[in-house]
Amino acid sequence: MASGQKIPARMTAIAISEPGGPRVLKPETRDVPQPGPGEILIKVHAAGVNRPDVQQRKGAYPPPPGASDLPGLEVSGEVAALGDQISRWRIGDRVCALTPGGGYAEYVRVHAGSVLPLPAGFTHTEAAAVPENYFTVWHNVFERGGLKKGETLLVHGGSSGIGTTTIQLASAFGAYVITTAGSQEKCDACLKIGADRAINYREQDFVTAVKEVTEGRGANVILDMVGGDYVQRNYEAAAVEGRIVQIAVQAGAVASADFSKVMVKRLTHTGSTLRPRTVEFKAAIAAALEAQVWPLLGTRKVAPVMDMIYPLTDAWRAHERMEEGEHIGKIVLDVG
Repeated sequence: MASGQKIPARMTAIAISEPGGPRVLKPETRDVPQPGPGEILIKVHAAGVNRPDVQQRKGAYPPPPGASDLPGLEVSGEVAALGDQISRWRIGDRVCALTPGGGYAEYVRVHAGSVLPLPAGFTHTEAAAVPENYFTVWHNVFERGGLKKGETLLVHGGSSGIGTTTIQLASAFGAYVITTAGSQEKCDACLKIGADRAINYREQDFVTAVKEVTEGRGANVILDMVGGDYVQRNYEAAAVEGRIVQIAVQAGAVASADFSKVMVKRLTHTGSTLRPRTVEFKAAIAAALEAQVWPLLGTRKVAPVMDMIYPLTDAWRAHERMEEGEHIGKIVLDVG
């Protein structure tokens, strides 16, 4: 293992003391992890907070085999040490990375294929808001959903980290973007970053609104994090040959739906989870992002929408903020 500046033996990390509410997130002292072959050790400056972290804290989303038990799926920082078989990265490189866990800590080990250079001009807190959402959106909207220029996209939860990322990327690649959100403030924020139409789902039925906006055609691609009764409503809102991509089921994993809509409209309903996928799979997404999206980040044609930044030791407050549901964009931990 090659290392640069002196790396301490121990570090501060935020652990889940037991399944439960935000207050179960407790600072602990842990051994600094050691990078294995094909891995790098990152000195973390900032870590993104995501819905899967909340689910893991509650005991509903266990880490995959071999991953850290600490929460945290994305970080930014500096390369502190290199495992064997690393050719691209050097000690001191400023990077951001998708992690299978362990991001809520001062150091994290990550497979090199999930690491990307800090986008030009980005701060570490901004860069920590990128990997999880951009990997997820790129794969699910553009690869699984096959969104093309000129098509109509409906994204639910437009003011979330996933939603704000989807709006910007879909707009940048020439799609017409419709989104749902739960307040006028959130709808206005979505319109400001590139949505063509924002529907307050508390005041208007999104199926009716989508049909009105598209003159009855419906949405070509729908990105859904809700599940539950949205499944049937998505079928109603979809265009013929529409593609519905499921990435979460916040309203429930079980739904009753009229599957004749799938046949009549020739719909595709697919979905995915990112965390348990192979390092090779994630490396392929990273390569696509660096080629297709990093230039847009470098010119700020797209950029993470930042909500709140909390110190690492106040991770519980970040989780409270997320669960309150009032955030617009990304919540990030400042690790230092």
